[in-house]
Amino acid sequence: MTDDHDALKKELLAAYDSQLRGTSESADVPTSTDGPVIRVEYPSRGFVSYRTLDGLDGPEIDALIVRQREFFAAKGQAVEWKLRGHDLPADLPDRLRAAGFEPEEQETVLIAESAAIAERLRGRDTVDGITIRRVTERADFERIAAMESTVWGEDWSWLADDLELRCTKGADVYAAEAGGEVVSAAWAVYKQGTDFTGLWGGSTLKEWRGRGIYKALVAVRAARAVELGYKYLQVDASDDSRPILQRLGFLAVTTTTPYVYPPGR
Repeated sequence: MTDDHDALKKELLAAYDSQLRGTSESADVPTSTDGPVIRVEYPSRGFVSYRTLDGLDGPEIDALIVRQREFFAAKGQAVEWKLRGHDLPADLPDRLRAAGFEPEEQETVLIAESAAIAERLRGRDTVDGITIRRVTERADFERIAAMESTVWGEDWSWLADDLELRCTKGADVYAAEAGGEVVSAAWAVYKQGTDFTGLWGGSTLKEWRGRGIYKALVAVRAARAVELGYKYLQVDASDDSRPILQRLGFLAVTTTTPYVYPPGR
């Protein structure tokens, strides 16, 4: 069983690296390239990704990091260098820190087969007293952003623009409402040309947690991914959501840590 489990994790990680790391990871927003990296211009901040840094020596990697920092600094934007736990060289975190990047909270990359999750959560896509609906209107995106601002205790108004852009590129956004109030929200990003649907969001107002809303939103998005023909679900999971998803059958394949350089430093 352990050998089968390890083999499956290796297979899922290989699919993740080959299909999601590179242009397909962010093909729905403006991008440019610099050697092995792709620079992504999200509304909230810049983003740097890559499949591998193989072939570059230490000084070349240092110069590459600085160029990304300066590219987004010239635009007045913070930039996130997305570091995975299995990335090489092993001293890459130290090199990022030396260039002024600071790590944010580490998350776990979880993957599962869409059909398996949809089947496991069959009948769990509803919660008493909660209406879950797919939303497409700007007003709903603003309500979701306001809910997220309450959850996180900071201004998430930028999220309305982000969700509006994602919807124009085919993403599905879901709001969970109670008495007309948005109490949770989540979205699914379908990576065209890959087998993957990315699951994002899932934050819930404190007083509404523990009622199954998070699982219901996973169930709705898993069923939709199956309907659209996407084989895998992928989540960058916080420590809060990771155990929930693992109990549902998601497998941890690596970690991801945002290394961020803020504008104006």
